Amino acid sequence: KEYAIVNLAELEAKFAEGETVNRESLVLKGLVNKADALIKVLGDGDITKKLTVSVDKVSASAKAKIEKAGGTVTVTGEN
Repeated sequence: KEYAIVNLAELEAKFAEGETVNRESLVLKGLVNKADALIKVLGDGDITKKLTVSVDKVSASAKAKIEKAGGTVTVTGEN
């Protein structure tokens, strides 16, 4: 399986406090090209906003940073 990779720095730049990060919102904001892509969030960069992240995979460092900023992470894909 190929994943569309999104880094925390991109979420920080494109999303506002309280927004939901999922496949649909990532496509709308131009961070992912294909509407059927599998999404993986990686921990490059920092996040300061409280976001609700619901994607196929999340790295451990990204999950920790999102939660530290007050956000939540839901992994929807297979492990």
